[in-house]
Amino acid sequence: MLSQTFRHGLRAVLHRHHGARTLSARSLPQQQDEYTAEPEYPPIQELSFRAKKVREAAQWHEKIRQLSSVEEKLLEINMPKYYGYKAHMISDGKVPYNALPLAQYATRTHFVEGQLPEVYGKLEADAKVLLEALRGELEDVLEFELGGYSHPELSDESLTTQQREELLTSSLLRALNRVLVNGLSGQHSHLAELEQDFDPRHEAFWFVGGMPPPSLVRKIKEGVEWQKPYADDPYDRKFQYVGQPYLALRHKHPLGPVAGDDLATLDYRKDNVEIPVFKYDPISLGYHTEQRYATTIPGFWPGDQHEFGLVSFQRRSHAQIRHTYCAVDDHQEALHAQAIFSSYAWLFGQACYQGFSTFNDLTYPLTTQTITTDGKNWSFYVYQLNTTLVHSDQPEQNPRYNRCWGTQELQLYDHIDEATGKIHGLNDQVLLHLLSFYANAPKPPQSIDLKPNLCKTETRVANIIDEKRRVFMEQNYKYRVSNRPRHRPDPELYLWEKIYKVDNNTRPMEPKRRPFELHQNMYRRRLDEHAPKYIPRQVRPDGPKSKPRFEATYYPSVRR
Repeated sequence: MLSQTFRHGLRAVLHRHHGARTLSARSLPQQQDEYTAEPEYPPIQELSFRAKKVREAAQWHEKIRQLSSVEEKLLEINMPKYYGYKAHMISDGKVPYNALPLAQYATRTHFVEGQLPEVYGKLEADAKVLLEALRGELEDVLEFELGGYSHPELSDESLTTQQREELLTSSLLRALNRVLVNGLSGQHSHLAELEQDFDPRHEAFWFVGGMPPPSLVRKIKEGVEWQKPYADDPYDRKFQYVGQPYLALRHKHPLGPVAGDDLATLDYRKDNVEIPVFKYDPISLGYHTEQRYATTIPGFWPGDQHEFGLVSFQRRSHAQIRHTYCAVDDHQEALHAQAIFSSYAWLFGQACYQGFSTFNDLTYPLTTQTITTDGKNWSFYVYQLNTTLVHSDQPEQNPRYNRCWGTQELQLYDHIDEATGKIHGLNDQVLLHLLSFYANAPKPPQSIDLKPNLCKTETRVANIIDEKRRVFMEQNYKYRVSNRPRHRPDPELYLWEKIYKVDNNTRPMEPKRRPFELHQNMYRRRLDEHAPKYIPRQVRPDGPKSKPRFEATYYPSVRR
């Protein structure tokens, strides 16, 4: 017997449109639609374990590419891990010994030492005229900040050597930046349109393939019979860069490429470019891991009009304590490695805000300028980002490569006379490099779609029309990138459980409630695998007994 609910539903279907009975019909397919001149067969897929994993990864990468907004793409990277990724932490506060090969391999960078690109030859020729006009002001700033002004914050005796250097350098760079912007903006109009960030948050997260698996992963695979052949397969390492430069200047237009803009012709084999191959665990160098969410932030939130970096001033205070953990002096290589990581991370964040990612490659190059300084010693770098694909087998398959040019460490001045406060031995070459970096004008792109992978109407979450989806995505994205400690501890196997439950079955009658007792891997839990938020009866829109009883979730989904 049919239920009353079913009968009412059937009656509504049969008498829809004011009682008119609706019928649907479709024509039979024609013969020419069923047959083709050549036989068409579905693709034959390889059924091996490796091939299955490759197809699953390709589907996920394509989903990320099709997502509408920047925040959705960045949040989707975190979706497979409820508790975050175990990532190797890279920072500007410490550079381990022999880090340059890893920096080049992890960023796929070809480094040219001792020179800048040819385009800077013309810029420095024009900078000589500007230097003569600003020499007096620059000397006054240097003498005032380094000798004539006693910084009150430096009187604190508890400050370390690193903190003292950072305070003094930050004050000097702010004064130099003020003089250069005010003095050059009349002839270089782009300087009047800059956005200046002091101590910004620069973070980037990406996958690096071709590395050996961690010992724990290898041991787990060797313990499963059918996975033993895959125990030594290359493993995707996760890299998380966290930096805080003294100063970063941004513009609404990108810098022009310095080594060609045709990415299709780039090939490291044909160009005879050598990129070091690093097949070791990054932990062996000192890059330890941390469980955290993947964050990519180039110093501003999505939607800012000034999306492209002009120049950044990086810290080098790690040189003060480098002798405590490095027996061999590789100071120059450490500066190069720091510049490569910081430049790549900043450009990578800008690329992600244009709709690209660690799985979806660039369609045009991005360029930035990086300066590493402590006030007296200066190093200048130019970085061109041509590719972001370094995951899985891309280190061997991807022909593109990134390029970086850098100078040796240059000394700005010899000394400052304590009696008179005058600066002696001023190095004009450092000032010429600095002026040429400021004079390098960004250009509006011609016939280039800067955001080919973003929706035209929903480039960021703030543009989403659905209010519930917009609020949900905004709150979740901001919470993930904050990386605040959770109110509940992450699951772990306590030492007493390892001894009394795993290694020795001394408590056989105790109820099995812990995840490891139920054979559950909690670190495979996805970000959307949680109980939905309950809606109290008093605030339900359609009455206290209405449905739904739980709030809907709006995690990233393809809507175009």
